[in-house]
Amino acid sequence: MNNNIHLINIGFGNIVSANRIISIVSPESAPIKRIIQEARDRNVLVDATYGRRTRAVIISDSDHVILSAVQPETVAQRVINSKDDATEE
Repeated sequence: MNNNIHLINIGFGNIVSANRIISIVSPESAPIKRIIQEARDRNVLVDATYGRRTRAVIISDSDHVILSAVQPETVAQRVINSKDDATEE
């Protein structure tokens, strides 16, 4: 079991644990908009956009939904890079 914590920047200095991310999706589709609204209603929505347009929706294994102003591809690349860095150690 890997106990290392890998943190990634999701924009504006906000950091999340890469190990806890289940998916990174675009916010445009109706089902994702519904997920965001349901998370808001359950008080598990974290808005890390600083008022900017939401470009990525990150869903964690704790059922939290995190909004980011960074493109999903960028967040995914940062996750991949953090895991590559971990394998080198």
